[in-house]
Amino acid sequence: MATAMVTATTMTMTMGMTMTDRRRARRSNGFGPVIVALLAGLQIVCGAFFVYNLLAGVFRWGAGPLSWQWIETLELMATVGLLIGMGLGAAYMRSLLIQRRDAQERLREASDAFQDVVESRFREWRLSPSEQDVALFMIKGFSNTEIAELRDVSEGTIKAQSTAVFRKAGVSGRAQLLGAFIDDLLAPLDLPVRSDAAN
Repeated sequence: MATAMVTATTMTMTMGMTMTDRRRARRSNGFGPVIVALLAGLQIVCGAFFVYNLLAGVFRWGAGPLSWQWIETLELMATVGLLIGMGLGAAYMRSLLIQRRDAQERLREASDAFQDVVESRFREWRLSPSEQDVALFMIKGFSNTEIAELRDVSEGTIKAQSTAVFRKAGVSGRAQLLGAFIDDLLAPLDLPVRSDAAN
């Protein structure tokens, strides 16, 4: 039911990101699976070596043509590989946590920006407190029946209040009401204009 609100908030989040931020986010998202695959492969190879080495000691398998110096070198390399894998895994997890924190911060800023736009419009339209509540519910995608149940009033009262909201806002319906807020959110953006010749 809150699809419209989520859409508007997501658009505001996008506005808060610069082109560099968006490119960096796309680049990090593209490298994420590759990094995870490399870390998993490194851990598997090193772990398999240690398991084999342990089984060879238990079942007294021959070392073959490898001397003990080579075996110790391989053990050292496997240990270093595991340590590197752990370090890279920790670093990657930290970057994911930072990205998550930044996304939450942008979402909080977007929500605050959308709330400011809503309150500014409500003051401009001089809506009564009841009309503000009804308008906010409509923006969130609730139907008249659902709003009436939430406000514990008749559906006819909600229809009358929604009509008053549309009249004061100078719109003809819910879509235009939401569009009025989205226009305010998009106003700071320099939208690209393509000529017919470019097409």
